[in-house]
Amino acid sequence: MWVVVTGASSGIGLELARVFAEHGCHLFLVARNMQQLEKAASELRKTYGTDVRVLQKDLTEPNAADELFAQLNGTGVDIFVNNAASGICGAFADTDVHKQVETICLNTEALTRLTKCAIVHMHKHGGGKILNVASTGAYQPGPYTAVYYATKAYVLSFTQALRHELKGSGICICVLCPGATATDFARRAGKRQLKCAMTARAVAQIAYKGLIKKRGVIIPGIWNKIAVFGSKLLPGKISAAIVARIQRRLIV
Repeated sequence: MWVVVTGASSGIGLELARVFAEHGCHLFLVARNMQQLEKAASELRKTYGTDVRVLQKDLTEPNAADELFAQLNGTGVDIFVNNAASGICGAFADTDVHKQVETICLNTEALTRLTKCAIVHMHKHGGGKILNVASTGAYQPGPYTAVYYATKAYVLSFTQALRHELKGSGICICVLCPGATATDFARRAGKRQLKCAMTARAVAQIAYKGLIKKRGVIIPGIWNKIAVFGSKLLPGKISAAIVARIQRRLIV
């Protein structure tokens, strides 16, 4: 079984790769940082004895999705994980618009192109599974992380719609909505990590089990489930105020 994981050089992506390798899967690891990719691939080969190939790719480039699938050299992909994402924390008016647009390109446009390519590929190879990574932030407005939360709302809605379209096709698509997770993402986004953050390992294990069981929406952790349930009940302005209070305290 072959699995493609984007954003696989660190964080949730790397932990997902480890979990898939533990279950005997072969891997294509995709990211921009070749040095980190090679390090991850070497570890996975040595630890699990699985076949691991690396593809260095900037997924924000317009032709990246088509090029990635061309590089698979005819290999039938059984599982495709859209994990690559970026974000930036701070007041929208004060942050770099180019970085915000890059977040939109990676989190939504690239994910959309890759999902389309994965569906076409899986139709040709008899089916498969797709896991798109969103966030609990998809369920509420995100002051001081406005663009990131908005892109994850897109991922959630997009995946749920495609799940309906793909019924009976042999292709199952699921969405993972983790909350705060202890990775390097917070630092890169310009904020401190929440003390209650789950480990990337725990998130990856729950994601794997949910994907195998073909769950439509996978929310790791009881507190994240409670937070999502609460956000559905609260008016948007109250949810926004709560998020704003949390994010202001985290901005570096």
